[in-house]
Amino acid sequence: MTDAVGSIDMPDAQDELPESQKKARKGGKRGKKGPLGRLALFYRQIVAELRKVVWPTRHQLTTYTTVVIVFVVIMIGLVTVIDYGLSHVAKYVFG
Repeated sequence: MTDAVGSIDMPDAQDELPESQKKARKGGKRGKKGPLGRLALFYRQIVAELRKVVWPTRHQLTTYTTVVIVFVVIMIGLVTVIDYGLSHVAKYVFG
């Protein structure tokens, strides 16, 4: 059974290339470099990505840090109150 695209048994015409038209893969940037060349490429890519990062200003950084610290303190208080309450319930139930 075939449809407009083809079937599993019969691939599409554009997928089949004669052997003379198939190109050998070169491997891109990692073609014939040794391990040190690949490592250098890796670090160059890291530096390139870090240049794209939009770093926060000092004001934004202090604001975000303050928000995180306040949130953590609130969560610590909440967990402490719940733990204290559950410990008293356990003492009441189990004597």
